[in-house]
Amino acid sequence: MDGKANRREMECEEKQSNSEGCDADKDYRTSLITLNVGGYLYITQKQTLTKYPDSLLGGVINGRIMCPLDADGHYFIDRDGLLFRHILNFLRNGELLLPEGFRENQLLAQEAEFFQLKVLSDAVKSRWEREQLACRETTFLEITDSHDRSQGLRIFCNAPDFIAKIKSRIVLVSKSRLDGFPEEFAVSSNIIQFKYFIKSENGTRLVLKEDNTFVCTLETLKFEAIMMALKCGFRLLTSLDCSKGSIVHSDALHFIK
Repeated sequence: MDGKANRREMECEEKQSNSEGCDADKDYRTSLITLNVGGYLYITQKQTLTKYPDSLLGGVINGRIMCPLDADGHYFIDRDGLLFRHILNFLRNGELLLPEGFRENQLLAQEAEFFQLKVLSDAVKSRWEREQLACRETTFLEITDSHDRSQGLRIFCNAPDFIAKIKSRIVLVSKSRLDGFPEEFAVSSNIIQFKYFIKSENGTRLVLKEDNTFVCTLETLKFEAIMMALKCGFRLLTSLDCSKGSIVHSDALHFIK
């Protein structure tokens, strides 16, 4: 009798364990929600969609707001399916994280308002305002040539990213022609300055490294800086002492954008 009782007890415990495992698996599966947003399917957890209970998504999942279903029984929301990834990422991360170069701020703000996510809507609008302000700020570029070996050629810009672009271009040009770029002449994030040069027999000034290794001509560097400025949308404001008829021979060039 004792043996039979033990077996029955073990069988009951096993059934109970299996039942609890099935319930846990069922709960996990029901916590996953599939949304059809404009034809794009997104699978996420219920807790993600209900992070803001007063939002449209929170209302849909909690049954407060009626939502149509597609042919497969998924919630269907007739909105921009591509932009919804940013809505979902905001719910997951708790902050606005957008890819570099994102330019659809106004559309995303509209989506945030539709989904009744005021926190996200405010974050998108704030980001857009910062970008608009940055676009209105004037960028100034100055290229000066003192013809003095102690000063040489000086390129100044109040936008460090443009200085980085010029430096990259000059590095590329100098490496393709001779033996490299004099790195020590980049004196700050806003200035590139070439102090060391000698004049050749025909009057051409040759840029040197500190070890007197020839790099390229000063005029080449000035030309590359001018071309990069024009390519990046700068316009020439003033040009001083262009008596030789070439912009490359000017003592000072001022650009704005």
